[in-house]
Amino acid sequence: MDDSSPARPAATAAPGRRTQAERNATTRAALVEAGRRLFATRGVADVATDELARAAGVTRGALYHQYDGKTGLFAAVLESVEAEVVARVSQAMEACADPADPATRLLAGLDAYLDACADPTIHRITLVEGPAALGWQTWREVGHRHAIGLVEQSVRALAPADAPVPALAHLLMGALGEAALYVAASEDPARAREEARTAVLALVAGLS
Repeated sequence: MDDSSPARPAATAAPGRRTQAERNATTRAALVEAGRRLFATRGVADVATDELARAAGVTRGALYHQYDGKTGLFAAVLESVEAEVVARVSQAMEACADPADPATRLLAGLDAYLDACADPTIHRITLVEGPAALGWQTWREVGHRHAIGLVEQSVRALAPADAPVPALAHLLMGALGEAALYVAASEDPARAREEARTAVLALVAGLS
């Protein structure tokens, strides 16, 4: 062999080639999107893992690898939807007429929350399928993990300095959940929404 021959360049990854982490993220996103669509229209119990995999364009094995089955995928869908709801509420509070006024911020957040819960997909996944598929305790923990910080922030801004903020925030979260269920169960959602809104605001007025 001629020692003067030029050395071959070291092998490099093909330009544009995705990493395993990127491929996993794409698979998870496709599964969550498919799960959100199917769970919202048919419910967790009536959707098979094969259907979920086909809808996401992946194998059944990929579903189990990423989420350990249908329940794990639903938990990821619920996390995604809860995060979306909190983002909507937070954005509404920041965009309200007077973001510096705690009462105005809270009213904007309440309206955004009720609007979100009126969305059929959000309503079914967060308020119907969540407790049924994951159990009440796990479902509650997911909701609180996403929203409790924002609710505590609102309570702290409105309540006296010596008020038990964590307890009040938990109670207000319970009231908000019941308000959404009250509206959803009504034969006159528009009227029920106004009633629920008035009731929650009356509770909040008692904080100051």
